[in-house]
Amino acid sequence: MLRQRVLSAVIFVPILFASIWFRNPWFSIVVAVAALLGVLEFYSMVSRRGWHPLTFFGMLWTLFFIFNAYYTPKYSSDNVYILATSALIGLAITLSLVWMLFLRRSGEKTMASWAASVAGIFYMGWLLSYWVLIMNSYGGDWNGRSWVFLALFSTFAVDTSAYFVGRAWGRHKMAPTVSPGKTWEGAAGGLVGAIVAVIILAVILDVGISYSEMIILGVIIAVFAQLGDLAESKLKRSMGVKEAGNLIPGHGGILDRLDSIVFTGVVVYYCLRWFIG
Repeated sequence: MLRQRVLSAVIFVPILFASIWFRNPWFSIVVAVAALLGVLEFYSMVSRRGWHPLTFFGMLWTLFFIFNAYYTPKYSSDNVYILATSALIGLAITLSLVWMLFLRRSGEKTMASWAASVAGIFYMGWLLSYWVLIMNSYGGDWNGRSWVFLALFSTFAVDTSAYFVGRAWGRHKMAPTVSPGKTWEGAAGGLVGAIVAVIILAVILDVGISYSEMIILGVIIAVFAQLGDLAESKLKRSMGVKEAGNLIPGHGGILDRLDSIVFTGVVVYYCLRWFIG
């Protein structure tokens, strides 16, 4: 398992690093591909329950959220972006419900299928679009790139440190009914790993925040990265699957790799706005 994880990292991390380094549109393209693969896995997973989500509609709206985050803030004001996002949310809810009610046959678990369709769009499209917003910070120049590096690799530090500390010293189960492998010792290791990673990266990248803000950010990233992991584990258990997919050896599916970063992109974006404005 560890060998597969290392091999996957050797393949995917350089692609991710290059997309961040060369900024947009490359980074947004990578986020869009990840979001599309993620929403496909999500719909495949819920289909095991006999639900029938609107796959094409969900993929289309997922792309709309990523495109909105890429395009709107660059060429208009925050108010226009908020208005466009609100419109996408409203249309995602209403159009998908109309489609389900009038274009699907009865007896297809209509309401559950509709809820799953919208959930996939919000989970992958809306939440991952915050990473594009981070990249666009300060016009998408060095500062946005620095914050993406900091947020993403600090989240990876949470996963890595929690994994190794949990394997070495994990004794007390954190959520045995949701994710039996998670321990409080591993969570503490993830917390320390996040704080150390944030401080090192923030100093190297010169993102312009104080040491107290670095520690706060490290704690927030550690908490929400592990909450994202647990949330995805809960989803898998409720659907009766062990892994969301098998796209990434050693990790499972794309959802199994995105679970930690789905929440951290959101909280880091708002921390950025709080710390710097």
